[in-house]
Amino acid sequence: MDIVTSQMLRRALPLFTALAVSVLVLTVGSILYLGREIFVPFALGILLSFILAPIVIKLQKHRVPRILAVSIAMVTATALILALGFAIAMQISALVGEIPTYRITVQQKIESLSESAQASGNGPWSRAVRSLEGMAEDFQNLGAPAANPAATTASPATVAAPQPIPVVVQNQDSILSTAMAVIGPLLSPLATFGIVIVFAIFILLQKEDLRNRFIRLAGTDDLQQTTAAIDDAAHRLSRLLLFQLGINALFGVVTATGLWFLGVPSPILWGILGGVLRFIPYVGGFVGAGLPMLLAFAVDPGWSMVIWTAVLYIGAEALLSNVVEPILYGHSTGLSPVAILLAATVWTLLWGAVGLILATPLTICLVVLGRHVPRLEFIDVMLGDRPALMPQQIFYQRMLAGAPEEAAEQAREFLRERELATYYDEVALEGLRIAHEDVARFAVKEDRLDTLRASTLRLVDSLKGVGVAGASRHRAGKAKHLTAEAAAAVDAAGPDQAATRIVQRREDLAPEWRGETPVICLSGANALDEAVTAMLAQVLNRHGLGTRHVSLAEMRRNPPSREDAQGVALVCLSFIEPLSTVHLRQAVRQVHRVAPGARIMVGIWRQRDPAMLQDLKRRVHADALVTTLNSALAAALELSKGRSSVPVREDQRPKPEPEDATKVEAAAPVAA
Repeated sequence: MDIVTSQMLRRALPLFTALAVSVLVLTVGSILYLGREIFVPFALGILLSFILAPIVIKLQKHRVPRILAVSIAMVTATALILALGFAIAMQISALVGEIPTYRITVQQKIESLSESAQASGNGPWSRAVRSLEGMAEDFQNLGAPAANPAATTASPATVAAPQPIPVVVQNQDSILSTAMAVIGPLLSPLATFGIVIVFAIFILLQKEDLRNRFIRLAGTDDLQQTTAAIDDAAHRLSRLLLFQLGINALFGVVTATGLWFLGVPSPILWGILGGVLRFIPYVGGFVGAGLPMLLAFAVDPGWSMVIWTAVLYIGAEALLSNVVEPILYGHSTGLSPVAILLAATVWTLLWGAVGLILATPLTICLVVLGRHVPRLEFIDVMLGDRPALMPQQIFYQRMLAGAPEEAAEQAREFLRERELATYYDEVALEGLRIAHEDVARFAVKEDRLDTLRASTLRLVDSLKGVGVAGASRHRAGKAKHLTAEAAAAVDAAGPDQAATRIVQRREDLAPEWRGETPVICLSGANALDEAVTAMLAQVLNRHGLGTRHVSLAEMRRNPPSREDAQGVALVCLSFIEPLSTVHLRQAVRQVHRVAPGARIMVGIWRQRDPAMLQDLKRRVHADALVTTLNSALAAALELSKGRSSVPVREDQRPKPEPEDATKVEAAAPVAA
């Protein structure tokens, strides 16, 4: 009975976990929603402290005391915020007074559009014009005195007769009541602003103490690593938010200046609004163009102001997104597009319009912490823009799914920064090693194995001729233009090896290497051997060594003669994992019988212990034994030089083994 109960509990554990996570999410969401009056100022204070932290640190480096540095930063920030608020209030007041003067222009444009809509019939254009007419009526009523409901129902005679205006004498309000009526609506925003300032001041003053407390919560198993990670995360986050603030401010200045030159009323208001809305990802800059374009429609009798306003916003957004932002911090903020949209939806639901503005900065904070704190890594996996799988895992998954086109697209991105041999070694070959483990335990077989092999061969074929081997690349600062998957693969791969930058010319090769195909690559019987051997042949061809790829099975079906082996300088035996040492020695002897003057290189692509590899090289009598395509390329290039390309002497050829020793060796695989 206890065994049955424990089994039922184990089966129900995932359900209980899901329920617990759901309850936790709902609880946290409810707390954030109900406590938004507290959490919104606190979040704003945290973001303001992150923005001001680099300024405070810079002042402290110049021997300014922390309290004074924090005071200077906060006074400057407060003055700027109040100045912006005052400018917004003045611009809105002036705009409200000018709106009624635009009625005639709006009416004339609507009438011209109505005439064209009537000529076009009852299509989408006419319906859109009718909607504009309704908006124009509302626009014309702005600033007009409210109509008397009784006057609308009275007779014409009654309407024509002037009515006396009653005079009601009331007690004069006190000066204090009048002041409260004016100041009352401002008390809540001012109180929120004061709380934000207080939070930011104390966060900046108690930065180290708060960091230590967070380290204690994150875990003290590796204090040095955790401290370094949190300091690095705080530094990166501060720079990112400061750069975003600066770029959005630049967007506001550019658009406000352009609107001023175009003659659009209240350009400062629209510049500030555009800079704030640009914190909304993807669409914020374009949303900020809506009201200025509507106002340009009302002000200008023609259409040039509307068109130039649209051109101004599109040009400013394109310039900042594609030129300025990549130079400062790259195209990506570290969030996936889905995470940005999800964050905008959730934070707007919780905190309204303020949550929409704060969605991206707050989510960036969470992702940066998840990237540096192991216990919060799940946040980076869920919301970050870095691939959830390692590059070799992504490669293996795409080959299994029969999607080599997707892998080829990522490979082309990778080849903008690294050479083909590096891609094959660090991504493709590592993925095939994972595949070999699954094949060895019979997890991948039959149709799925055929799909894996065929997809890999199609990928190799699609990369034929992509890029130029040995071409110089200006890699500094260029990886930011790559996709997230390609950038992660480049970071994991590291720099190219020296051999990948060498392309041999025919006149630089030894005489026996100047034939059409001086290199023959023989693949083993494993289903994955053919794919790796095709990669090897492509890499050698790419670097000026003519190479042909055949399989050992094909060679055994159609045994070549010594005449067929004329001009062969190097034979590469390629195995993911050979069956045994005897199997390797037999293959080497067979090659020596057909091509006695050729050098032999053995590739065992599953990584092994270096000492074991050296012993294996001695036992199989190979000129080179390699485990990566980069090392195979380096060995082939070295052998192709004149001083290395000498025929094998008779005493260097392998001697036949006694029968008993052969049987004993055949029983022990190379992996032993």
